[in-house]
Amino acid sequence: MITDALPRVFWTDRPGPAAYPALTEATTADLLIVGGGFTGLWAAVLAKQENPACDVVLVEAERIAFGATGRNGGFIADSITHGLTHGAHRWPGEIDLLLAIGRENLAAIAAFVAENNIDADLRLCGKTTAAVAPHQVAELRAAEKRHRDHGEDATFLDAGEMRTDVHSPTYLGGLRLRGTGGLVDPVKLAWGMLRVAEDLGVRFYEHTRVTGMERSGSSVRVPTVHGMINAGQVLVATNAFPSPLRRLNNFVLPVWDYVLMTEPLDAGQRASLGWAEAQGITDGGNQFHYYRLTADDRLLFGGYDAVYNFRGGGSDQRPESHALLARHLLETFPQLEGVRATHRWGGLIDSTSRFTPFFGTAMGGRVAYALGYTGLGVGASRFGALAGLDLLARRETRRTGLKMVRRPPVPFPPEPIRWPVVEFTRRALARADANEGRRGPWLRLLDRFGIGFDS
Repeated sequence: MITDALPRVFWTDRPGPAAYPALTEATTADLLIVGGGFTGLWAAVLAKQENPACDVVLVEAERIAFGATGRNGGFIADSITHGLTHGAHRWPGEIDLLLAIGRENLAAIAAFVAENNIDADLRLCGKTTAAVAPHQVAELRAAEKRHRDHGEDATFLDAGEMRTDVHSPTYLGGLRLRGTGGLVDPVKLAWGMLRVAEDLGVRFYEHTRVTGMERSGSSVRVPTVHGMINAGQVLVATNAFPSPLRRLNNFVLPVWDYVLMTEPLDAGQRASLGWAEAQGITDGGNQFHYYRLTADDRLLFGGYDAVYNFRGGGSDQRPESHALLARHLLETFPQLEGVRATHRWGGLIDSTSRFTPFFGTAMGGRVAYALGYTGLGVGASRFGALAGLDLLARRETRRTGLKMVRRPPVPFPPEPIRWPVVEFTRRALARADANEGRRGPWLRLLDRFGIGFDS
C-alpha cells in the first residue's frame, strides 16, 4: 500500500500562494506575530479587523502553514477543552461557559469562511467515535448521556447500527455527534486566511526565524536570522516548535503523529464503505485512529502512534508508523485491499500536561502567548488568538476570566528525565487499552495530580 507513497504532505503538495520574502533588514511593528499557523493567522486577521491602523507583521521560520496547521487531518471541533468529558472533569464549574464560548467560536469560523468566500470544504457534519473494544461500548453509552445533558445532539449506535452506517467489521458500537464540529481542508483554510490578512494590510515574512527576544524601553527587540524587528507588542504562536521565550518550552511536549492519504477511491470502493454522511471518525482507545474522506474521495488515515523522541527530535517520516497505519487501515476496511497510498507524512503536536492550551504574558505584558492545543487547534486556535490579543490589551473578558487561561498546566520534567517518564506513560496507556480500559497505578496517580492523560 505505501511502497510508492510520496514522503510529502498531501494538503501542501498542491499549487499555493507565492512565497513571501525573508526579512533582511530592520523594521518596526505595532504588533509582531511569531508563527504562521492558525493561531498566528487568526491573530493577524482579528487584530487588523479590530484596529485597521495597527501595523501588524507576521514572521514564519518556514512557510505559512508549515507546521501542525498544514499537517493535521482536517477535523474541526467546537471544543476548546479537548472534548466535553475532559473539560467537565477539569473545570466543572465553568463547563457551561466553556461550551458556549466553543460553540460561538466555531460559528464565527463558519461565518468567516462564508463571508470571505474561502473554498475550504468546510462541512459541519459532526463526527462519530467508534467502539473497537468491549469496554469502549459502555464508555460511549455513558458519554451519550453526558452530551445530551449538555444540550448536544448525541446518538449511541449499537454494533449493527454502527456497521450499517459505516461498513467495518471492527465496530462494536459508536457515538454519533452532530452539530459539534466537522471537517475542513486545513491548508485551503489557511491560504484563505492568508489572503484576507494580506488584503487587510498585514505584512508577511517567511523563512524568518526569530533568534531571541528582549525588552527595550517601551518596546520589544526581536532579532531574526537576517534582520531586526522593534515591536510594540508580540504574540508568540510557535506551538510545538521552540519558543523565543525559552521558559515556555517546559510546558510543551512536541509529539510526532503520522498520517497516510490514499488515492481517490473508485465508485465500487467508495460504495463498499457506506458512510453516507462522510463524517470524521475516531476510535475510542487511548491510542486512537482518526480517519475521514476528502472532497475527491481519498481516505486519510492517521493516529495511533504518538511518538516523543529524546530532546524533542524526530522526523516527519517514520517507516514503522506508516507501515502500522497501513495494516490498521486494512483491518478497519478489509474491502479496500489493493488501494494505494499516495502520500505519507508526520507532524508535531504541541501537547501540554493537561491536554489543553495555555496562555500568559511576559516582559511587562508586552508579550503574550497561546500554545499547546494538543491536536485540537484547527478550531480552538481562533479562541487562542483572541485570548492572546485580550491579554496584550489588558482586557477583562469572558476568555481571560477562565481558569484555563489564568492558570498554567503542570510543566514537564527536563531531559534526561522527560523522555523515560513520557515513554513509561505511553506504555501505561497501551496497557490500559489492552486491559479493558483499566488504568494502572501510574495513570491513577497522574489523574490525581490533574495531568491530562485521562482524556
